[in-house]
Amino acid sequence: MPSSSLIPDDPSVLFTTAGMQQFKPYYTGDADALRDFGSLNTVSIQKCMRTSDIDEVGDESHLTFFEMLGNFSFGGYFKKKAIEWGYEFITKEMGLEIDYVSVFGGEESAGWRMPKDEESEKIWKSIDPNIKIKYAGRADNFWGPTGKEGPCGPTTEIYVKGLEIWNIVFNEFYCKPNDSLEKLKTPGIDTGMGLERLAMVVQGKQNIFETDLFEPTIDILRGLGEGSWSARIATDHARGIVFLVADGVRPTNKDQGYILRRLIRRIIPHLKERQGLIRFNDGDAIPNLASLKMLSEQVIDQYGSDKIYGYLLDKKTEILNVISDEQERFLKVYDRGRDLLTKLVNKAKDNKTHKINGKDIFILVTTHGFSLEWVKDIAKLRGVELDLSGFDEEFVHHQEISKAGQEKKFGGHGLLLDTGELKAGNEEELKKVTRLHTATHLLQAALREVLGPEVKQMGSDITPERTRFDFSFSRKLTPEEIKKVENLVNEMIKKDLDVKMEEMDYEEAVKSGALSFFKHKYPKRVKVYSIGEASKEFCGGPHVSKTWEIGEIAILKEEAVAAGVRRIRAALKP
Repeated sequence: MPSSSLIPDDPSVLFTTAGMQQFKPYYTGDADALRDFGSLNTVSIQKCMRTSDIDEVGDESHLTFFEMLGNFSFGGYFKKKAIEWGYEFITKEMGLEIDYVSVFGGEESAGWRMPKDEESEKIWKSIDPNIKIKYAGRADNFWGPTGKEGPCGPTTEIYVKGLEIWNIVFNEFYCKPNDSLEKLKTPGIDTGMGLERLAMVVQGKQNIFETDLFEPTIDILRGLGEGSWSARIATDHARGIVFLVADGVRPTNKDQGYILRRLIRRIIPHLKERQGLIRFNDGDAIPNLASLKMLSEQVIDQYGSDKIYGYLLDKKTEILNVISDEQERFLKVYDRGRDLLTKLVNKAKDNKTHKINGKDIFILVTTHGFSLEWVKDIAKLRGVELDLSGFDEEFVHHQEISKAGQEKKFGGHGLLLDTGELKAGNEEELKKVTRLHTATHLLQAALREVLGPEVKQMGSDITPERTRFDFSFSRKLTPEEIKKVENLVNEMIKKDLDVKMEEMDYEEAVKSGALSFFKHKYPKRVKVYSIGEASKEFCGGPHVSKTWEIGEIAILKEEAVAAGVRRIRAALKP
């Protein structure tokens, strides 16, 4: 299966952090793997983004953006095969020697009880009687969303050259919000192996940044010093920035956009300061020092040359423009902010606490645009401490003020409609998203007529300003095809087709030819919307009653989202 977007369908998380996220419904039984994939087993190379370890980036093995190799099973195979194949891949295919493996050793605490995973232990011993096994509790060898819902289970991990290479999760249970566990009807396999770490041990390198995955970008950064901590941070963040922008994220002050802005605004000071050291009295950039644009171009060219990420080349100009615009915004306040930071560091060194207070940190981050990580970097390099608890208090106080203002603005009611797919704040916006929603059905019908049955819905997002529709297709559309699709949609609208809803049994709906979104689990009785003879889909509404109500649409953009997945943005014409 192709990698899903870095922006997940699950609204409870900011980013896709693991390969299993797009397969979650198949573990719980909410989706049918045989129906959707023709198999109970899948494989993916998932692009992932994690910021939980961002302070560790720059060491031997931590990253924000990485690629996760994974194989998954939803009732096809279980512990024995998963462990046997893991052993075979590491020792025979990769020719590596396993230091040891870890197995869940059981745990009983605070009402939570799970016995030792003796079955995995026996399987490992049957493969290699001399293999070294270590045992760990829930924190290390039991994967599951503590405090949240989701599939979970004990794990076994493979260590090579002291590094965890492969984590094999045995999804046997479903974790409820109260932390209680229920047995899954069908146990599944979820494995994850970081490509960068695997490359490190296979290539015999001391750290991931010495591998051929990073070497081209590191070469650009030799001016920051051999093996420089700053060079490593810049190399890692540049990859994350490029892939986030390519997946549609833009620098903002909230959610994914906030993380993107933090990454960009952490790189720039590292690039500007000489040799990766903070030299406040002599901080001019090194002549010909690598720019963020140079790093980004290197990432785009390197990964875009691979057919999996070829869409990066299609979006190259757009990506670079987004990054350059954000860089310009930050540079306008950079020097003033750096001067203030210099004074705060010197002040902290002069007083007994050697600490910058939380309010000053908050001003640096919110007023001057410095990322918190960069402020932490300075503190580490200059030998001062940060009052991070004070910063957190200021941040919470700021959020409370913002929330109060928002409630006053919307009367405490928030959005009138928010289904996850459709969002509207008032009656006027609701009318617009309703028109766009019906138009999106016609858009899929037009795409299938022009491009063929390969087109299937992969996701959508509709606001009063536009509809965003993701669909499966193997190549970029030509300008002629885009125009043909747009004309076809508008022709169907002009025909003033009736929009009708019918409730029927799920199986009957499938037999009738109604299209469904494969990631959804549908109940036994479903709603099917038909638009004349043009479109027939599973849907929950809302819709117009006649297509003339839509008006006229214009396709704004067509682009790649991931391998085999395209995206169209369209809007209503005034």
